[in-house]
Amino acid sequence: MQAIVGLSRGISRALVQGVVQRSQGSTEASQRAGVEDADSRLVTAVSGFPKPGSNYNIDNILKGQIGDDAYFVARHVDEWSTSDFEVVSRVETPRVEPEPKKGNADVIGVADGVGGWRAYGVDPGLFSVNLMKNCERLVKAGYFVGSQPSKLLAQGFREMQENKQQIIGSSTACLMMLSHTDLKLYTTNIGDSGFLVVRSGEVVHRSQEQQHYFNTPFQLSLPPTELQSEVLADRPESADQYEFCVEDGDVILLATDGIFDNVPDRLLVEEMAVVQHCKDSMRLQQCANSIALMARKLSRDPKFLSPFSVNALAAGIEAEGGKPDDITVLLATVSL
Repeated sequence: MQAIVGLSRGISRALVQGVVQRSQGSTEASQRAGVEDADSRLVTAVSGFPKPGSNYNIDNILKGQIGDDAYFVARHVDEWSTSDFEVVSRVETPRVEPEPKKGNADVIGVADGVGGWRAYGVDPGLFSVNLMKNCERLVKAGYFVGSQPSKLLAQGFREMQENKQQIIGSSTACLMMLSHTDLKLYTTNIGDSGFLVVRSGEVVHRSQEQQHYFNTPFQLSLPPTELQSEVLADRPESADQYEFCVEDGDVILLATDGIFDNVPDRLLVEEMAVVQHCKDSMRLQQCANSIALMARKLSRDPKFLSPFSVNALAAGIEAEGGKPDDITVLLATVSL
């Protein structure tokens, strides 16, 4: 229980065993947040905890890091419409294909740093955290297209490649964009993090794992020169892409493999169905905490036939029980 963290998108952030209040800092900022909330398309909550034996740092968790996992929740709303800049001209000009609209969108993401880098003295969390921070900053600055999360992921990764002080490591990643323009959900997923969308107690959309072989997911990597031939390094273009319409009240789960390796879909659906149409951030937070706690409990059960052990058996590997790991749950409901 000590290592469970809960975060609500809004004025305050809740921590199990206490409440951490994070004020916007001014009345003006609070009023501005209230206006944004009125237009919100996603109501979100985050919960999770680092794997057993990891250092527990509440400041890191509040900033978007849970063990080797990382996450972000961001929103971009253009203050100016294109009509504000339209100029009528009588001079005919060649027709040019319009660029995709940037538009307004809610964007959420998770990433899971590859723990194997510890053997080389590298902190796996640095890579995933920086990747998510880059994506978050690009969204808030409006440097993204609201229907192309794959390009956002590629740009976030490209900035890491171009960093003068290169951050060594690897990570899986999953990004989701809810476009305010067409009310579609656009996603990109590389590796074994992923998402689940539940409507009326049924799974209507789900990502699929990308694995090179058992327990070796696709991953974005920046290895040092001497290890380039030994390290798996997939391109952002290898990520699976999905797009689909959503409905008011749909429940979205975005999570790292600490959830999907330990909790069967049927148990996730049971928890998520309770908060369909939920606009109450506290209720949503309680559900996110419940899912995280369930994942931790099952990961420590040596007799439980977990999804991880089922996949291991399918690969010809004898396995039983859950898989202790960092757990990150980002839960959201669609509010239209």
